[in-house]
Amino acid sequence: MASRLIINADDFGLTSGINHAIVELHRAGVLTSATLMATGSAFDEAATIARANPSLGVGCHIVLTDGIPVSHPDSIATLLGADGKTFRPSVLDFVQALLRNTISEEEIEREALAQIQKLQGAGINVTHVDTHKHTHLFPAVARPILRAMSQSFIAAIRNPFEPAFTRSLAHAGLKRRLQISLLNSLRPCFGQHDELQSSEIVTTGGTVGVSATGNLNSTTLLQILTSLPASGTFELVCHPGYNDADLRRITTRLRAHREIEMQALKSAVPPRLSQPNPPELIHYGSLVASPISTRRP
Repeated sequence: MASRLIINADDFGLTSGINHAIVELHRAGVLTSATLMATGSAFDEAATIARANPSLGVGCHIVLTDGIPVSHPDSIATLLGADGKTFRPSVLDFVQALLRNTISEEEIEREALAQIQKLQGAGINVTHVDTHKHTHLFPAVARPILRAMSQSFIAAIRNPFEPAFTRSLAHAGLKRRLQISLLNSLRPCFGQHDELQSSEIVTTGGTVGVSATGNLNSTTLLQILTSLPASGTFELVCHPGYNDADLRRITTRLRAHREIEMQALKSAVPPRLSQPNPPELIHYGSLVASPISTRRP
């Protein structure tokens, strides 16, 4: 069986320019999935796009840092920054609090459930879950998120760890490679969660493109696609979008590069699909044995 590849765009709903890029790429056949931010400024438009394009798999991009919560601030106090209204603005601040054990898993579960339910309430058939900045690679985040998923009858989650066959490619600096090698030490813990062990919730063999974030140009993407094994299921994470006025008003390190990623997908994916033994493009809904709709009460 040929390898299978999910091409997923993060940050759906963050801006209108990102929304338009995602639907454009999906209709061009080079993007199969996107994860929607529950409190993104362009959420309503993204939800409309999702409902109008049922072949696009749409997951929930759970935000626990650098964003606005869905829950009332009083109910998730340990997740919030100094202003008591928004999440900690830095992923480093979030991780430090997590390691100090000052973040409540119950509050993570509450907020994850609220974000998922906002998507479901907007008529989105949520195919899977991932997290902003890949925070669920930490067990103290993955545990409550998996519980929220079970309550929401969502049966797939991103494997946030990058496989060795793309970590070894020369598309990331030494510092980035060292960071990812360090974080990969948590990989065995991820696979041991009860929901994954029992296959109540499924995942992929890993996520490619993590180390290439900010450097995912046509050359890099073609290297990644060419390196895919002959079998197995993987996700390619990307961040396409138009660098418009809305994006410039938002705090993000990915601005002009979002348009580079758009062009990379358009130029690198079709040639790989025309070569012998191309990967089968799917979305997370294809990983679930029974349709997600039948898992709901």
